[in-house]
Parts: sequence; structure tokens; C-alpha cells
Amino acid sequence: MRSNKFLIGGVLLFFAAASASDQPGTFVHKKKYVMGTVFEIVAYDSSVARASLAVDRALDEIVRLDAVMSNFKQDSELSRLNRTAKFRAQTVSTDLYAVIEQALEYSRISGGSFDISVGPLVDLWKAAMVSNTAPSAAQEAQARACVGYEHIRLTAPNQVMFESSCLRLDLGGIGKGYAVDRAANILRTSGINAALIDAGGSTIYAMGSPPGQAAWLVHMRDPSRQIDPTVMLSDQSISTSEQSPPSLLASSSAGHIIDPQTGVPLKTRFAVSVIAKTGLASDALSTTLLLAGPHAGQRMVEKIPGSAAIWIASDGESHTVSMGPRILVRGPLHSRWQSRGSGTWGL
Repeated sequence: MRSNKFLIGGVLLFFAAASASDQPGTFVHKKKYVMGTVFEIVAYDSSVARASLAVDRALDEIVRLDAVMSNFKQDSELSRLNRTAKFRAQTVSTDLYAVIEQALEYSRISGGSFDISVGPLVDLWKAAMVSNTAPSAAQEAQARACVGYEHIRLTAPNQVMFESSCLRLDLGGIGKGYAVDRAANILRTSGINAALIDAGGSTIYAMGSPPGQAAWLVHMRDPSRQIDPTVMLSDQSISTSEQSPPSLLASSSAGHIIDPQTGVPLKTRFAVSVIAKTGLASDALSTTLLLAGPHAGQRMVEKIPGSAAIWIASDGESHTVSMGPRILVRGPLHSRWQSRGSGTWGL
């Protein structure tokens, strides 16, 4: 999987240093490199053996899903679909069908700002960054003509077809969130009620709460180092997106997040963190809201119960909108839009 997110600060918080005598209950902490990043899981349970087995099963599920959704592995299910689905319906697994189906819903919600068919543009600009040469107008137009979620056809329960000869899917903006949710389901069915799943700091899902606490405390991404936003999460997810910084090795760097509507790398001074009920939702929304910006993004968040978002610029300017979850901030340049519903957690 391609990573298109940046780290949330303070992810594995106090429990990483806590001992069993410091906290009631016992935790297991394991990690695995997969999907181009390090997945970490911390799980609390009265039985170390049960927690350890559950975490192993959850990490194995993430590895399995990488073989489904990776667009780097030529033998992945997604890569095979990208080669064979052009004007021919292909039968796919339940997982791949589900993640594509949900991705299309976010494409419709965002008016096309979120679009998993952006693969041709991603590849074009990736090659441009390697060569440090901007693509020509003709190359850009050719790649843009291959992009459009409207050309993806789904036939329930498990068939996918592309109505295009060059369309190609890239699940980098949603796949990690889907994998985090599946890992959470594995933990629950294994009897684990308190856990934190961290996909490289870009998407986090908090199950229940650690012993003796009301929720999991997460310090969010702050490029300004002035705002220090925090949130308390329980059975919720948070994801962060940010355009990559200029390269130190090249005279210019386009950035890794491509706007499917303009066909060029996004230019923004904000990082955005999004809270939602599932990992898939927060993952897709963080990319979408970074592309939309704070003003258009506010209107999207207001349509999604239980969500919240904060945009922060390097100079400390920030904007927050919430439909429930309470984001606590500090700093003089903060703008808090109207929030409907009570805060989910306080400190």
C-alpha cells in the first residue's frame, strides 16, 4: 500500500512505558512492517496469552489484506484487477469489493475530490519527482483522461468492471483504514475490549479504553508546534493527511498527494486530522478534507454525525469543526466553527 499520510504526534502514549504494576490489567504490544509502514497494536486483557494470540491474528489479517489491496505487488488481487477489468467484469473477493464500494461512496460525498481511480496521475507525478522533470501538458491531459470514479461499475455481490481502457485503482487513501477496522474486528471476536491499533501514525483506531481511564488520549499532528490539539477516543478512529514537504535533494518537489480534479499535486499549507467512527471513514475523509480545505471541508463534516476535523498551518492558524468529538486546542490563531452536539470526551 502507498502511504499518503503523516504522523500523528504522541501515538503510543503512556502505556508504552507503563508496567503491569502501574496499570490494572496486563497489556501486549506488538508491531509488524506491512503496507509500507509499521503497524502497532497494544491490547489489554487479564490473560497475556489470549491478548498475544489476538494481536498476532490481527496483524496476520493486515498482512493478508496487503496481498489483496497492494498496488506495488504485481501478484496482489488489486494489481490483477487493474490488468483485467477493462470492459470485462471480474469476480473479486469480499474484501476488495467492500473497500471499492465504500470508496465510491466517499467519491460521491466529496464530488470527486476523493477518487481511487487516481492511479494514472499518481504514477505520472511519481515518475516526474524521480526525474525532477515536470510532465508535459500532453502527458498530464492523457493521465487525467484515465481518471474518473464514474467509470467503475460494481455488480453485487462481487463483480467489478472498468468502463475505460486505462483506468487504474489506487487504494492508498483508504486501504489502511479498512485494514485497521478488520484488525479491530479480529480483536473483538477474540475477546479483547481495550486496544489501540496504529497504522504508522496515519490512522489510529481506539477500542474501549485502557484500564482506569475514560478513553485513549491522543496528541494530534501539529506542524506549528503551537496548538497541541488533543482528543479522547473510545471506539473511534483518527487519521491525518498532509502534503509532503519539498525535497532536500531536488530543486522542486511536487508532493505525493495528487488532486484528481486538477491533475496536479495539491498545494496547501494545512495538515488535517479527522475523527470518525471507523478507520476507513477517517482515512478517506482525511485525504478528502485536505484536498477540500477548511472552508469547503467544514460543510462535509457537518453532514457526518460523530465526526470532527482540525486543519493546522505551520504558522499556527487552525480551524476546527465538530459534530460531536471534542478537540481541545490552545493558541491565539484558532478558529472554532459551530459545533453541534456535546463533546464526546473531556480531559
